[in-house]
Amino acid sequence: MKTTETPAPVPAEPGTPVLKTEASPGGLRQGKKEGTALNVFSHGVLVIWAIMVGMPLVWAVMTSFKDDASIFGSPWSLPDKLNFDNWSRAWSQAHMSDYFLNTVLVVGGSLIGTLVLGSMAAYVLARFEFPGNRFIYYLFIGGMSFPIMLALVPLFYVVDNMGLLNTIHGLILVYIAYSLPFTVFFLTAFFRTLPSSVAEAAFVDGASHTRTFFQVMLPMAKPGLISVGIFNFLGQWNQYMLPTVLNTDPDKHVLTQGLVQLAVSQGYKGDWSGLFAGLVMAMLPVLAAYIIFQRQVVQGLTAGALK
Repeated sequence: MKTTETPAPVPAEPGTPVLKTEASPGGLRQGKKEGTALNVFSHGVLVIWAIMVGMPLVWAVMTSFKDDASIFGSPWSLPDKLNFDNWSRAWSQAHMSDYFLNTVLVVGGSLIGTLVLGSMAAYVLARFEFPGNRFIYYLFIGGMSFPIMLALVPLFYVVDNMGLLNTIHGLILVYIAYSLPFTVFFLTAFFRTLPSSVAEAAFVDGASHTRTFFQVMLPMAKPGLISVGIFNFLGQWNQYMLPTVLNTDPDKHVLTQGLVQLAVSQGYKGDWSGLFAGLVMAMLPVLAAYIIFQRQVVQGLTAGALK
């Protein structure tokens, strides 16, 4: 048998020049300048966007503490004094307290139901293979693309025939059905990123599917649950079309319906300070929820995108 031998490299002669490749200082400077320019441009765009988003919020908060004369006389100036009477008037006389309570009941119940049902469906679709798995998954995705306007009339008759029209629990069920497609779509991708070895170890220890889901997999999916919970909270808190069609009882109106009534009534009365106070009341829970859970939202999005 013949073996092929690679010849040894011939050393260079002492007088032979050796070429060295070095990065030119000019190229480094040019790359650094381009990176600095891009950094300045991106930060400038972010600053402009922050001003565009933040200025209306700050202005609304300032206006809620002014009187009506100051609102029209000096709309961009700081309030001379903090008129907390605007807030108390909007809370009591404009019935914002009732609207707020109804909204908390509806959104709280629908959010819990959406997360529980959506996480269970997403876990099954992500972890178990069975005939029709992909078909059911694509049905949920199709529900995301279905315009809610097309379902308002048949939805009204269905809810009316079930005796759930103008009820809090009827609105909760509709909100759950409205939010489930996106929740299942989001959490299915998230459950696929979780390690299966943990669930297999739980099965070896004798845990059932139910116990494994609630005690092992669901705590591991906490970042995804918080992220999709925030998105559902924003959508359900600001929902106006569904309660307008399905909840016509004035005593059970939610916050968005109350703000419309407040705008109409206070507009005729000229009580603009009370109107802005009610607007800030409706806006604060959404801002507080996002500020508190912003880190978890980012963690849930990145964890669901990377495997």
